[in-house]
Amino acid sequence: MDPIRNPYAPGAGQRPPELAGRDEQLRAFDVVLERIARGRAERSLVLTGLRGVGKTVLLNALRSAAVRKGWGTGKLEARPDQSLRRPLSSALHQAVRELAHPEPEETAHVLGVIRAFAEREAGADAKLRDKWSPGISAPVVRGRADSGDIEIDLVELLTDVGGLAADVGKGVGIFIDEMQDLGPADVSAMCAACHELSQNGLPVIVVGAGLPHLPAVLSASKSYSERLFSYQRIDRLAREAADRALTAPADEEEAEFTDEALTAMYDATGGYPYFIQAYGKTVWDLAPRSPITANDVEVAAPEAERELAVGFFGSRYERATPGERDYLRAMADADGGERDDPVGSVATSDVALVLGKKPQSLSPARDSLMKKGLIYSGERGRIAFTVPHFGRYLRSQG
Repeated sequence: MDPIRNPYAPGAGQRPPELAGRDEQLRAFDVVLERIARGRAERSLVLTGLRGVGKTVLLNALRSAAVRKGWGTGKLEARPDQSLRRPLSSALHQAVRELAHPEPEETAHVLGVIRAFAEREAGADAKLRDKWSPGISAPVVRGRADSGDIEIDLVELLTDVGGLAADVGKGVGIFIDEMQDLGPADVSAMCAACHELSQNGLPVIVVGAGLPHLPAVLSASKSYSERLFSYQRIDRLAREAADRALTAPADEEEAEFTDEALTAMYDATGGYPYFIQAYGKTVWDLAPRSPITANDVEVAAPEAERELAVGFFGSRYERATPGERDYLRAMADADGGERDDPVGSVATSDVALVLGKKPQSLSPARDSLMKKGLIYSGERGRIAFTVPHFGRYLRSQG
């Protein structure tokens, strides 16, 4: 098969040629956009799921839907070592520019508030080089969104941005990837701001994406977060959607898969979108001709697994310290791969038993792995991998 015409695209957050299996989420979001633009009450949205299920891809697709509606949008990726102020200010700066409000003075005022919100992080006595400016020429608006209390400031900031959007009959969408990595104060402030916006009917929506424990992070911050957000779990694709993710791009290149090949591909990938793209790319490159057969999949499987071992599993494993790697391997051993559980959920006490240590002594390693996004706690006393089939990978390494 011609590698130049290979349509498959494995990559972090890279949109696949066919966004299969997400039609329901896209249709529902179109309704949300229309309702908010008309002043109807709607909850902000939170997408959760494992690594490799396409959360970032879907987040970007939802943002594109908002752009097509004429909304102002901005996107940021949360990081554990970074405050919300600067990246959010940059995102809102872009959103305000996209709104194209006809009154320059109104726009300048809101941009000045955004600038005040951003510069508050550096402090009043900071040197000029330490003050961050998002390219806003409008003068700083003092006394608005610059109190230093992130909850107060964020409510004031989004209220002003929402008012600007309401003036032009549009909305503002803030898209936050890796939302579970927001600091506790920032999570609390975001929940409070969404609550205030909802009560006031302002056309601003937050769309967050994160790991499966994100709802627990939000709930721990504000008890009302369960009613504040609409939670959507993004999972692996059903067989029909997984087949379409392979066959639709192939059709565009006048190529086909046999039914047996599609069955073999689903068995190998488990329906996980990233794995589908990775296998699809390798199988295409190694298959001699169309139609692609089950034998072609079998021949290509070892190469596809090697690619995943380096680019998907190995790159994450390398981020762990030696002590953390021991914890990860103990999780894999405790699970044993005997259950049909792609995340290898195990009791923390079982991990300690494998390592021959007291559970309390392992808390630092466990907490560090959670901060790095390699594992998560879905329920008290249990731990699981954020990457599907990570335990299987670790066991294969010997």
